[in-house]
Amino acid sequence: MTTDRKRVGIFGWGVVAPRSPNIERFEQNLATKGSWLEPFHGFGPNNFLVGAPEFDFNDYKEWIDERFEPRKFAQLDSKMGGMAKFAIGAFIQSLGQNPGIEQALQELGEEAHIYVGTGLGDIALTYEISLAYHRAQRRWNRFWCRPERNQALVEYLSESAEGRADIRARLGAPDDPRERDPEDLDYEQVEDEWLAFWAEHSEGLTAYLVELKEIESQGLDGDIESEKGHLIRRKMGARRKLNKRYGCPEEPWNAVDATLLWNIPNIPAAQISMLGRITGTTFAPVAACSGFCTALMLAYNAIQGGQAKACVIGMSDPAPHQLTVGGFYRARIVAQDGQVSKPFTGLRGTHVSGGACVWILGDADYFRGLGMRPLGLEIVGVANTSDADHIITPSREGPRAAIARALERAEVEPEEVATWDMHATATPGDWTELQNTLSVFPGTTRLTARKGSFGHGMSVCGGWELTAQHLGFARGELHPIDLVEEEIHPQIREHSSSLLVDRPTHLEGKVAGKINMGVGGVNSCVISRLWED
Repeated sequence: MTTDRKRVGIFGWGVVAPRSPNIERFEQNLATKGSWLEPFHGFGPNNFLVGAPEFDFNDYKEWIDERFEPRKFAQLDSKMGGMAKFAIGAFIQSLGQNPGIEQALQELGEEAHIYVGTGLGDIALTYEISLAYHRAQRRWNRFWCRPERNQALVEYLSESAEGRADIRARLGAPDDPRERDPEDLDYEQVEDEWLAFWAEHSEGLTAYLVELKEIESQGLDGDIESEKGHLIRRKMGARRKLNKRYGCPEEPWNAVDATLLWNIPNIPAAQISMLGRITGTTFAPVAACSGFCTALMLAYNAIQGGQAKACVIGMSDPAPHQLTVGGFYRARIVAQDGQVSKPFTGLRGTHVSGGACVWILGDADYFRGLGMRPLGLEIVGVANTSDADHIITPSREGPRAAIARALERAEVEPEEVATWDMHATATPGDWTELQNTLSVFPGTTRLTARKGSFGHGMSVCGGWELTAQHLGFARGELHPIDLVEEEIHPQIREHSSSLLVDRPTHLEGKVAGKINMGVGGVNSCVISRLWED
């Protein structure tokens, strides 16, 4: 190993995953065979299986109460969605393996960074807020289209069919939903466009907006700090009186919950910064299924380059939702037959999962000097490449380039790699990935693939898979996978001796590797080694 290279280790980790509210349960589950998946109830009766995270935010109330004012936990509980809460829980877990690391991160100041991202963002929360807005907008438009508030619409409705057609043509109005079959697939959209058009012609709404403008035009004339609260309350009171006088429903712009802003993709990282009082660079990397390993690469480079001595890295995905399950299904990569789809078997598709994984990565010499011990394996090489080809189907060249660069940076030969964890999503792409892998590594390298156990977290999958690899290999073994040789696809069965199956396996060697291949053609590869001292 190059002598001037810093040694990088893991000094804390935490997990939220299916059937695994914490890192301890995660490790226990790895030691047993079987799937961690369960039926999805989002569509009503259906045939989808998903990995729903087991999680209770109340488990972290005591930790938060010890460090912040009593209302802090309640604020987080009410304002944060699952994506942020999972990350907070995993971060708090990560502080538990090495006493004193919380204070060490604070004392490092700008030399402690945070790279915690997400795949899809808090899509469940955004969905609920969007529905609330949509319903409010419909109520609002219907209100201003009532005859007593919209003379233009009254005049339109009083015309003959021919006269109504002339008015629509003259005004550029959309189709009249009364002339459409309510069973048409686009009927609701036609009705929404109709109501929105005529609401704009409401003389009642015009008068309302004039009065509202007068209320909102009030500004700060005196001292800014002392007056801003009074101004906000004064405007709120005036708006309530105005709405009561008109009898109108809640304005659609007031129906959009501000929690939408408190749960944008950088919020898990920001909350970790605030709760951990970590003041260094903080942001959310986004690289789809390669997200965790990409965050690891950023941290590794920052430590090697001297910008940081420690980096909190991780990914967090919300619980499986109708939009994610449906989106994956329409992309033809999700199984829907009520059975667990395992890599290397029927290649029917993957299963959507949610949860989080957070690591504290650090300069090993620095943290050992503080009396702390590294966990898992030493990180010795990381590389990212892009396919620049297809949005969802991995190329052959891109992943192989990532593997070659990571091995080169780790100063490791393929023959030294004792085990390799594949991205393997239980789709036909597994065959291409397997061919790629076998073209690089000898038949003695044991191959693992765990999405048949805990499913596919859009960004967190790499964190779960790496943690599983480190937990086992650090003890010289690989945790079993719920796979038997008879299930393996006939075309793949000739390579079954390289695949880990349903029993723990003792393993000789010092080096482990892993790859993730993300939507958009992002490849990320990590090489790890047993600690030798």
